[in-house]
This record gives sequence, structure tokens and C-alpha cells, in this order.
Amino acid sequence: MRGAHVLDRDGQGRGGRKLSGHRERLADRARERNTRPLARCPRSAYQLAPMKIAFIGTGVMGAPMARHLAAAGHDVTVYNRTRSKAEATGLAVAATPAAAAKGAQAVVACVGNDADLEQVTLGADGAFAAMDAGAVFIDHTTVSAHIARRLAAARALSVDAPVSGGQAGAEAGKLSIMCGGSDAALAAARPVMEAYAARIVHVGAAGAGQQTKMVNQICIAGVLQGVAEGLRFAQRSDLDLDRVLEAISGGAAQSWQMVNRWQSMAQDRFDFGFAIDWMRKDLGLALEEAKANGAVLPVTALVDQFYAEVQAMGGSRQDTSALVRRLPR
Repeated sequence: MRGAHVLDRDGQGRGGRKLSGHRERLADRARERNTRPLARCPRSAYQLAPMKIAFIGTGVMGAPMARHLAAAGHDVTVYNRTRSKAEATGLAVAATPAAAAKGAQAVVACVGNDADLEQVTLGADGAFAAMDAGAVFIDHTTVSAHIARRLAAARALSVDAPVSGGQAGAEAGKLSIMCGGSDAALAAARPVMEAYAARIVHVGAAGAGQQTKMVNQICIAGVLQGVAEGLRFAQRSDLDLDRVLEAISGGAAQSWQMVNRWQSMAQDRFDFGFAIDWMRKDLGLALEEAKANGAVLPVTALVDQFYAEVQAMGGSRQDTSALVRRLPR
């Protein structure tokens, strides 16, 4: 199945202010482009009877994904280390990952990092020991390719499936998912992921999904630095920022980050979800993987250090566009 990312804004600025006419047209075109089916397989091809599903990790991404599964008619039991977050979903809550996984046809995880993932799968009261032989494991955590391969070795029906689209994509059920694992594992996982995905791409063997997410973050980091520098240059040149956006966003410089973050960056608004702390974790994974595969990532390493500067300025929980803060107006 192929679909696409969706915009995480509704065509209005902060506080309900309408975008300028040009920016509204840009957003309309982007929405049309990003929701147009691309060789999409019919959903009915993957529909199955309701399944019993365990969902481990009900944070800002996991909670809406679990709710989409329940809305699709599945029997969903959730587990979260902080029980109150699991209870907030309104779904059945298990005391441990193992209790959630017992009897489930699919177990889905969306936790924090490698250590968290290892604990909920292979640790004491972890899901793997309780899972039925034919159950599929789907991991939406952004983690190392190493642990993805390790989990696939422990359970053949395992898919590393990091996502892109952010909190808004999770809430809308329009995530882009990049999957690593066997054909059999993906076939078992696809009907589950259909409940909250707009795009599902099988990119390769176990670990390839995580490596593809690293590519995603490498590209975002470089683009955001370019947009930040371009914005500050325009400001120092006393240019009309709306007209600059109109002039350059229709050509080769256009990007999702430019269309959706140019104005908010100019207004020092950095509350759009994906925090710098998380981005640094992801870039760290990419830089570690590059050491293993020999890739050279000079821009990524530099932007990672720029993000460290913004963290030192108190921007750890601000979104990734806060990169612009380190550049003087």
C-alpha cells in the first residue's frame, strides 16, 4: 500500500488566524499532493476479522494508534510503564507487557529507546515469552538497527516499523511507515498497521526499517538548517517574509519544512510536537550506524551539535524547527 504524509496543520495559524492567500494555496496544494493515492492497494485486500491486539507504550504516538485499532473493531489491550497513561486511552489495561501479549494475535510496541524496547520484549514480564507462536510483533519505536535484528532473530514474525508523520499523523491515522522484516512478517503486520497508516513500504530485511528512518532524520536535519539560515538571511535583508516564501516555495527550494515552518520560525513558535531531545536521539542512532557502515555524515554531525546548543539554551522540549534560535536575527 502507498499513500503519503499529511500536513499537521489545518490551514490556520496559531489562535485560528487564517494563512495568507498564498500560504493557504500552498497548503491546499500540499494537502492534495500528500493525500493523493500512489499505486495504493485496495484496503479490502488486507481486511481480516477483528483481532486481539496488545499495544505496549501509550505516549503521544502510541495512544492514538491504539485508539485507531479499537475504532477499527479490534480487541485492544494496552500496557504502559506509567499506568495512568494507559488508563487514559479508555481501553483495557494490562499490568505487564506479558499479560497484555498473552493470547494476542499481534503485539505492537511504541516505546522510548533500545533499553525500553528490550525490557518490554525480552525482559522480566516481557511480551515475547508470553506470545503465541503465530503472533506477529510490530515495533514502531525509533531504535537501532542492531536491536531490530536481534528481535527478529528471537521471533521470526517481527517487523521493525518506525513511523513518520508525528503526533498529528498518529491522531489522524495517516502515518508513513517504513518496514524491515520478512515477507511473511509484513503480510501478518499489514492488516494491523492499516488502521493508522497512509503509507506502508517494505524497505528490506530486519533492521532496514530503522535504517530508513535514519535516512529520514538525516534529510530533515539538513533541510531545517537550510531553512533556518535562509530565514535569518531574509530577516537581516529586511525582506517581506511572506513574499520571499511566495517567491521561493514554488521552485526547487520548496520543502515541507519550508511551507509548514517558515512562518512559525519567524514568529518564534516552536510547539509542534517532535522535540529536539528526540531528534538528537535519532541523529545519534544515525551517526552510530554510520560508524558501522562507513557512511560519512558531516552535515548531520554538525547539525546534531547545533541542536546540542539549542538544548543548552533551554530548548530541549521545543520542536526541531527551534534550530533557528541559535542564529542571530
